[in-house]
Amino acid sequence: MALTALDLGLRGAVVGLFLVVCAVLLLRYTTVHRAAGLGAAMGVTGAAYAISTAPFFPTWSFGWASPLVALGMISPVIFWLWARTLFDEHFTPRPWHAAICALVAGLGVVSYNGWTNWPALAMECGRLLALSSIGFALLAIAQLPKGWRKAVTTGRGRLLVALVIGISTQIFLSAGAGLAGIPTRSTSLTVALGLAAFALISIWMMLFDPPESQPAIAGAGAGSGGAARTSDAFIRTGPTAADRASLYRLQHLMTTERAYRQEGLTIGLLAARLGMPEYRLRTLINDGLGHRNFNAFLNRYRLDEAKAALADLDQAEVPVLTIALDAGFQSLAPFNRAFKADTGLTPTEFRRRAAAGQDLDGEPEIADSN
Repeated sequence: MALTALDLGLRGAVVGLFLVVCAVLLLRYTTVHRAAGLGAAMGVTGAAYAISTAPFFPTWSFGWASPLVALGMISPVIFWLWARTLFDEHFTPRPWHAAICALVAGLGVVSYNGWTNWPALAMECGRLLALSSIGFALLAIAQLPKGWRKAVTTGRGRLLVALVIGISTQIFLSAGAGLAGIPTRSTSLTVALGLAAFALISIWMMLFDPPESQPAIAGAGAGSGGAARTSDAFIRTGPTAADRASLYRLQHLMTTERAYRQEGLTIGLLAARLGMPEYRLRTLINDGLGHRNFNAFLNRYRLDEAKAALADLDQAEVPVLTIALDAGFQSLAPFNRAFKADTGLTPTEFRRRAAAGQDLDGEPEIADSN
């Protein structure tokens, strides 16, 4: 009885966590890269699965429980579509994918709720449901070769790969137990623990950005100069046509639309606006443009705009703080530090020298107080 109580408690927590995942994806990634929408759908179907497979859940007849069963049983299909959008940037969900979801949902409802009236049909639908779940898990795993080499170069990418493998493994085990006729009560707690782990990893990935991977490229780093710096490795291998198109879109977004000014801009949000996986955008920024991380890339554009404004005589009366905020910095202190590291001058000294037509290469000096 204690194990059952623990199982039910875990599932309640899982439902709450999955709904948080859904809310964060919808609220934080509203520019909506399709992976965000499918991730939210995974949160909903994951919560429904946790409820519909819980001990004492009424599965003996059709009724109010059927929609929850239908949602829970299509989670392997949604998982496959989510994995495909992560590792295949050219993939777009089609109407026939919705038809597949409807078919699997029907199998799930009959296999769970049809025992009273059609036990033989319910058993066959259960077998088909288990086999299809294994098939969709295999399809999800099959997406990894399309992008895992780039994905594992970042902390977040490694977590995504681990998440795909972990969820696929749990689907294999759950479906295999069903095919082997193992009672669900003997595996229920294990399923609840797995769901809790996946939910916690998803929350951590969305709310806390893992440390940026440092590119193994000689000379890739910060410093003064233009926003686009190409690494030696990228020059040797040469960008693909897809890379060139993506870099062009990225340049347009940063220089024309000035996306770097957006408050709270993260690499995930920028990847969503570009419609590409986050790990691929990291690779373009690190290997293609030679920046050591996303913050260095972002600050390059912000500092270039701030320097242009400080050197503009028409803006001589505009406060330094206003220029910093307009360029995308959240406060004066990080702006001063980044500006001094980039130019060797404080913003005020830079403005003074620009107004006097002096050399703008400075030496370290006392931090600016404006």
